[in-house]
Amino acid sequence: MKKVFASDFDGTLYFYKAEVKLPPENVEKVKEYQAAGGLFGLCTGRQVGGLTPFIGGIIKPDFYITSTGANIVDGDFNGIFRRGIDRDVVDQICKFVNPTDPNEHRISIDIEGVIHVFAEMDYPGEYHVITGMKDATPGLVHQLGVHNETEEEAAALADEINKRFGEYVNAFRNVVEVDIAPKGCTKGKGVERLRQYYADKYDGIKLYGIGDSINDMPLLLASDVSYTFPYAPAEVQEAATYVVPTIVDALEHSMKDEI
Repeated sequence: MKKVFASDFDGTLYFYKAEVKLPPENVEKVKEYQAAGGLFGLCTGRQVGGLTPFIGGIIKPDFYITSTGANIVDGDFNGIFRRGIDRDVVDQICKFVNPTDPNEHRISIDIEGVIHVFAEMDYPGEYHVITGMKDATPGLVHQLGVHNETEEEAAALADEINKRFGEYVNAFRNVVEVDIAPKGCTKGKGVERLRQYYADKYDGIKLYGIGDSINDMPLLLASDVSYTFPYAPAEVQEAATYVVPTIVDALEHSMKDEI
């Protein structure tokens, strides 16, 4: 049986508002975990292209569950599972979120793992500026992300999108972001698909999951053992098996855990 550790990215492994965004102790513990024979990967609302500029050459995950489970690839970016949102629905959601000014809320669109936005931004990786889906690149739209100013605003927008477009998508609050994935895609479904994928490679796996926000709850509930932090919302802490200070503590616990 193989230990598999699925980690959220922002607020769990990587801290984009902190001076030290990717703590070296996190990196070293991930490498130690992999060297001990465990598989470590990311389970995130980000696109593939929203990860590689920040961890490339530092960490090499064994898998990437991206766009809230809509695009899953292995460590070499070979496809495991892919789902998309109808491009007409994407257009409708964008116009609903920003009815007059396309930049009122910052919207990012994941098309085949590449970020598409409506305005130039300070970003080290590849991205495309578009005016709408009519001039977006071809391919599957795995997810939309909408930035909000407050958690309350994000929660209200997620609820409204689920009411209006729930036939086609699932919207999740991710702190002040709203992640909008294809219907039926969640982080929990993502790790379930990963479990199925690894079933043919190993004599079963024991799945460990960690995250810090509402959109991580499906991941925590689908894991055999799950972790979150004291700064996570109360309902997230209730969903987790353990509340730990850092991801280092969770990885250490997983390494010592019997299977």
